Amino acid sequence: MKIRKYPLQRNGIPLYLDCSSQGEPTGNILLIHGVTYSSREFDINYEDYSLVRKLTSEGYAVWRIDIAGYGQSGAVEDGFMPDSGYAAADVYAAVIRILKETGENQIDVLGWSWGTVTAARFAINHPELVNKLVLFAPILSGIGKQDVPEPFHHNTWEHAAEDFQRDSNGSFDTAITDPVVVDLWCSMCWHYDGEYSPNAGRREICTDEKEILIDLPRIAVPTLIICGDRDPFLNDSLASSSLKHLPEGSSLEIMEGAGHCIFLEKPFYHDFQNRLIAFLKHRR
Repeated sequence: MKIRKYPLQRNGIPLYLDCSSQGEPTGNILLIHGVTYSSREFDINYEDYSLVRKLTSEGYAVWRIDIAGYGQSGAVEDGFMPDSGYAAADVYAAVIRILKETGENQIDVLGWSWGTVTAARFAINHPELVNKLVLFAPILSGIGKQDVPEPFHHNTWEHAAEDFQRDSNGSFDTAITDPVVVDLWCSMCWHYDGEYSPNAGRREICTDEKEILIDLPRIAVPTLIICGDRDPFLNDSLASSSLKHLPEGSSLEIMEGAGHCIFLEKPFYHDFQNRLIAFLKHRR
C-alpha cells in the first residue's frame, strides 16, 4: 500500500490530506473522523483490522482528512471554531482537491461518530459531489445536555479508550475488544493528537436528545446507516425510522451486540467491512 500526501489549505490553516491505494484504484472514498481524535483511527495496522487497508484491497483509493485543529492539520486559536459546519467546509475543500486530482465528478464519503454530522452537512450542501454516503455509528441527535465550558479538550490515555465496550466490572470486554487494538488506538491518538483537541464538536453534540443533528430528510444521495445496538450515542427511534426519510438505494444496518467502535470489535469488524463494501459496490 502506498500513501501520498496532498498539501491543502483553507481559511489560512494547513489541512492534512492523504491518499492510500494499492495498484490502479477503481473508486475513491473519503473518510471523516470523529471528535477529539483524527483520521489515524481508520488505519490500525494489526492483523486485518485496518479499514483503510481493507478498502484499498477492494480497489479503492482511500482519502483521509484531518479537520483544522486535529491531528496533522494546523492548530486553531479558538477550539470552539471547528464545529460541523466549519468541518464540512474543510471537507468541501478536500473533495474539490480530490476530484481535481482524480478527474472524477463524485466521491463516496464515510463519516464516523461526530464525523457523521460533518459528512451529512457536506452531503446536504453538495449532493452533486457525492456518489454514496456512509453514516457509521451516527450521532443523529444530541447525546444529553452537558456544559462544555473550555474551548479545548484535555486528552488522556484513559479518555482515548472510552469508546471500547467494557464488562460488568468496568474492565475492557476482551471477548469484544483485543487489548492490542486498545493499546494501538491510544498510542496513535496520543502521537497524532497530543494533549489537546478542539471542543467545538463536543459542545455541538452535548445537547438535548431532542436536538436533531443530522437532517435526514435533506439527504439526497443513497446512504448507509450502520451502527451497533449497544452504541451509547445512538438515538434508537431516529435510526429505526431513518429509511423513510432517505432516498432510494439507502440501507439501515443495525448490528446486534456491537458498540460505537464496530470497526475494531472482534466479533463484528469483518461483518462491518463486508456490509460496507456490499453497499459501496452495489450498482444503482
